Amino acid sequence: MKNKIVQPQWLEWAKELQFIAQAGLTYSKDPFDIERFERIREISAEILSLQSGVSVEKVKELFCNETGFQTPKLDTRAAIFKEGKVLLVKEKNGTWSLPGGWVDVNRSIKTNTEKEVREEAGLDVKAVRVIAIQDRNLHNIPPYAYNVCKVFMLCEVEGGAFKPNLETVESRYFGLEELPVLAEEKNTAEQIRMCFVASKDKEWQVRFD
Repeated sequence: MKNKIVQPQWLEWAKELQFIAQAGLTYSKDPFDIERFERIREISAEILSLQSGVSVEKVKELFCNETGFQTPKLDTRAAIFKEGKVLLVKEKNGTWSLPGGWVDVNRSIKTNTEKEVREEAGLDVKAVRVIAIQDRNLHNIPPYAYNVCKVFMLCEVEGGAFKPNLETVESRYFGLEELPVLAEEKNTAEQIRMCFVASKDKEWQVRFD
């Protein structure tokens, strides 16, 4: 496994300020405290804007629009194999990824993985095993201003066929040495290699950060 990605210190500070501010805004009743926490949230957005070149307004839209206690978002990815090759779906920008996406509020890890495969690859699958649970910002680029917990699931095909849809334009099986241009913000070659190894190892131990 390659070395994990180290996030820049300014990003860590901005994320911590955002976390403190959101928790404060969630639980504080005093109007003066609320005003202070709102300013802390603004400072975190200003740090991100200055370092990333993205406007403060856009940063606030992406980074400062949640309510309640802040927790990582969940993303699931399905590893589906056939004759020693892994299934990838092609996105509209031309890059390829394991089928997957954000976990819906009314879904479990298992059912969300199966749903995403059905939507993006047209296949009915059964999620049978957890391969890994990873902190996205330690493995994928570019770093996000919020934390994402990525869950990789080994799946078995039960039926179905690919149909073009709103998210993907093609699906295809690839060998490890013939991977196409990947959507590295979603999955890297190292993560796909991990899935290959897990698929062949009946005694696989779940990897986690």
